[in-house]
Amino acid sequence: MDVKRSFYIFRRTADEFGKTIILVLHDINFASCYSDRIIAMRDGRVARAGTPEEMITADVIREIYGIEADIHEIEGRRITLYYR
Repeated sequence: MDVKRSFYIFRRTADEFGKTIILVLHDINFASCYSDRIIAMRDGRVARAGTPEEMITADVIREIYGIEADIHEIEGRRITLYYR
């Protein structure tokens, strides 16, 4: 099963059955696209928590990951472009 289909099934299950699904993701863009809430960890502790709109900002990405990133909105979802 491909990743996109898996996320679709999780999203549908959460919406249709009112269930909470907890995923551990290491890709902030997947989290942005498929999550209602994001909890960012740093050094084993919760550093920030919020909606994708609150979490996917240049300031938060800098704080959590220590990198500069550009944030773009594609089809209503915030995407982090990081490079360096």
